[in-house]
Amino acid sequence: MPRVSVIVSTYNKPQFLEKVLTGYSKQTFQDFEILIADDGSRKETKELVKKFDKNFKQKIIHIWHEDNGFRKCKILNQAISQSNGEYIVFSDGDCIPKNNFLEIHVKLSKKGYFLSGGHFPINERVSNKISLNDILSQKCFSKRFLLLNGQSLNKNFFKIIYNYQISKLFDFLTPTRTTFNGNNSSAWKEDIVNAKGFDERMEYGGLDCELGYRLGNNGIRSIQIRNRSTVLHLYHTRPYKNKEAIKVNRKIRENTLRNNIVFTENGLK
Repeated sequence: MPRVSVIVSTYNKPQFLEKVLTGYSKQTFQDFEILIADDGSRKETKELVKKFDKNFKQKIIHIWHEDNGFRKCKILNQAISQSNGEYIVFSDGDCIPKNNFLEIHVKLSKKGYFLSGGHFPINERVSNKISLNDILSQKCFSKRFLLLNGQSLNKNFFKIIYNYQISKLFDFLTPTRTTFNGNNSSAWKEDIVNAKGFDERMEYGGLDCELGYRLGNNGIRSIQIRNRSTVLHLYHTRPYKNKEAIKVNRKIRENTLRNNIVFTENGLK
């Protein structure tokens, strides 16, 4: 059985998923499986996963359900149920991991804790410029590559310093809260199952943070690794963003915190 299960969510972005899976093909840590949590993509995604599965060293499991609106929480729970590793790393199908991404998560994993990683949002021009060869060579993770291809200099560049001790210091000094982030977080499967996974009432907007709140209510503490472990977040719009759903999600999160909710009745069965 693999030590780590990587759960990658996706929906109708095979061109992004191809870049992401290419990133996972270069990992220095090898004892993992990948579960694609697919919220109803068309056949192009299925074909892409089949293509990768033929040559990928690790097992790839494609978990799909019919497209019936934003049901990311439901498909993520199905992926959790089918995962085989004792430790789960969560990310998205638009987030390219550096080659030491899983190595850092495994190195820093600790019983009684979840890890809160970071992301580097890149603009549309840079997203389009990144080729598979740039990922295989790891060139796309360099400051020079990003700047030359049109990424504006900003505070996110601190996340790609790649000096472990300096990054560790930045993680200690950052005022950013250690929330559970769906694009880059990890936890022990046992802890996720005890909290009953993701709340399936929730659509886009803080659904991953809410799971983190329940983990915290269960006594699971968090470790900030946003500078030691970051992913390149490809540019895209969010047509699924829904103001009413965001309001509902906010009420669920507030209730979780106010009433010290430790598991959801609308999650893992």
